[in-house]
Amino acid sequence: MKIKKILISQPKPSTEKSPYYDLADKYGFKIDFRPFIKVEGLSLKEFRAQRTEVTDYTAVIFTARTAIDHFFRLCEEMRLIISEDMKYFCISENVAVYLQKYIQYRKRKVFFSATGKFDELIPLIKKHSADKYLMAVSDVNKDSQINLLNANKITFTKAVFYKTVSNDFGPDEAFDYDMLVFFSPEGINSLLKNFPNYQQGDTLIATFGANTAQAVKDAGLRLDLGAPNEQAPSMTGAIDLFCKENKVNKK
Repeated sequence: MKIKKILISQPKPSTEKSPYYDLADKYGFKIDFRPFIKVEGLSLKEFRAQRTEVTDYTAVIFTARTAIDHFFRLCEEMRLIISEDMKYFCISENVAVYLQKYIQYRKRKVFFSATGKFDELIPLIKKHSADKYLMAVSDVNKDSQINLLNANKITFTKAVFYKTVSNDFGPDEAFDYDMLVFFSPEGINSLLKNFPNYQQGDTLIATFGANTAQAVKDAGLRLDLGAPNEQAPSMTGAIDLFCKENKVNKK
């Protein structure tokens, strides 16, 4: 089997030590990084249409640094002064520390999950049951997190601060790949939006995660490679295993 070019639908790694480059060297194919989706902040008009008054809340839940950026951006655009007593509940220490970009971290009430798992955040939230919680999310958010808050009878309001949109391909942008690698159902939706009459043919499609794999099948496309699996927990590991088993680029 011959593979000359692979498209990874994620941003280009910030370091040359990425395992994707190791794969390219090992098998002699070219890898391009080009997201099919991108994040955009809601406009002030779009946010206000939700009728959410940020100052009505005493605590905010963040599950991503992107949520923090757009929360404070919109607050600035609305000329809101966030109370020094506002409490911040973050899914991980990494996300929590990112708050330093906007607040005096050590002088604020910041809580985070030690494991980076949302369910570990629940006991911390329940200890502050008198607070009014605002959860800053994107238009594509995890139902499991919302369901967990509801299951624990936590009163909160979900507000969208940013959205996932298709990262459209230009008319002169080449699309001649032997393998497409997707990490979200939105990526599949973007593929079909950009190429309404897309015919898969011999092009291989690889996915990470069960929801993305299902999106491929729902779109009537052929799934050639899925990760994680028992032999390969990572996408790079799964591609490596696939290449070995199919003798990719072997003479």
